[in-house]
Amino acid sequence: MKEFVEKTKSSRNIFKGKLLDVYVDEVLLPSGRTAVREYIKHPGAAVVIPYVGNGELIFVRQYRYPVREVTVELPAGKVDPGEDPITTVERELIEETGYKANEFVELLCFYPSVGYTNEILRVYWAQDLSYVGERPDPDENIEVMKMSISEAVERIFAGDIKDSKTIIGVLIADRLLGDENLKRRFGIKL
Repeated sequence: MKEFVEKTKSSRNIFKGKLLDVYVDEVLLPSGRTAVREYIKHPGAAVVIPYVGNGELIFVRQYRYPVREVTVELPAGKVDPGEDPITTVERELIEETGYKANEFVELLCFYPSVGYTNEILRVYWAQDLSYVGERPDPDENIEVMKMSISEAVERIFAGDIKDSKTIIGVLIADRLLGDENLKRRFGIKL
């Protein structure tokens, strides 16, 4: 069987930020050669698919400085140190949208960009929502919007929705609503 694991010879933290750290590591390849790996350590994040019924989800519009665009996204946030990701999505759903969910189901987790970060994103389904009032973070400028899953799918394929966690979440929601076996697997009753 082919060996894939690279062994760390040395590691340097070249930037320590509020959100992430940047590392440059020297690694030993299975072939015996050495290579340099640059990567970002990220604490992880959680995204929520807030289902309001009638095939609709709640989204947020916000400006994202790194891409210099206003994006349409599912609510999400960074997992704070020692925090359970379910706590993250509960907090972010209320802060960003003003909605509280009585039921959360973890669906899956994924690495959004394995080539340069260890970030892991956990995806949650939320239902039985009630509006309790927005509690926005003072640094966030967000607009809340409802959209049908079918319209969101269309906007993905039209290139209007480009955020990876949102694309994955919407396509999961689209599949979930039409698949009774998948609903049973996750214990989702609509």
